[in-house]
Amino acid sequence: MSGERMSLPMVADGPPSLWEWVARNWDTGRVGSIKDLLGDHLVMSLAPIVVGLLLALPLGLASVRWRWLYQPTTGLFNVVYALPSLPVFMLLISVTGLSKTTVIIPLTFYAMAVLIPAVVDGLGAVPDHVRQSAVAMGFTPLRRLVQVELPIAVPVVLAGLRVVAVSSISLVSVGALIGQGGLGMLFTRAYQNPFLPPVIVGIVLIVALALVADGLLVLAQRLLTPWVRARRTS
Repeated sequence: MSGERMSLPMVADGPPSLWEWVARNWDTGRVGSIKDLLGDHLVMSLAPIVVGLLLALPLGLASVRWRWLYQPTTGLFNVVYALPSLPVFMLLISVTGLSKTTVIIPLTFYAMAVLIPAVVDGLGAVPDHVRQSAVAMGFTPLRRLVQVELPIAVPVVLAGLRVVAVSSISLVSVGALIGQGGLGMLFTRAYQNPFLPPVIVGIVLIVALALVADGLLVLAQRLLTPWVRARRTS
């Protein structure tokens, strides 16, 4: 009819679903894709764990050898551990700039605060008669340490390493506030432009990384301490 207009229903494109958003942003070929953020998160999580363990072992051994060294060493690292991560990041920016190193350095010190006591406690759990037996068999101090004392200390050290792994994977995301947070960048992205999928993806991937890391360490403990399983099954 003349004078009347035909009105067509308007179809509005809504926001993408979770799976659509993941598919679009997993590997965009640009900086900031989920794949790149996951890789950055792995690097910034793994480096403090490895470096922290490598530094905690000699410091723990020194603390066992010279007992007077243990209290000041753990006291210093406990003070560092008590410092909030964000102010530490801000202080380091003037030295290391906006880089992954700015996040890795504090997390390494946090790792050492947990691992040094774990090394000392693990070595302290070695029975004296085991050490004496190794000496009687002609073991040198280095051989006794590598073949007797460290294997016995493995369960305690790995228990501390499990705590470090989970906390490092979680704390990396705080680095997003200085532009170096791995998967934490998904949280800042969702905050700047309110949208739920980035938050869900970030949480799920961080939890998955923590579970995988913990599972691998449990597996490593079983492989490195077969006598523990044999004792439980006997």
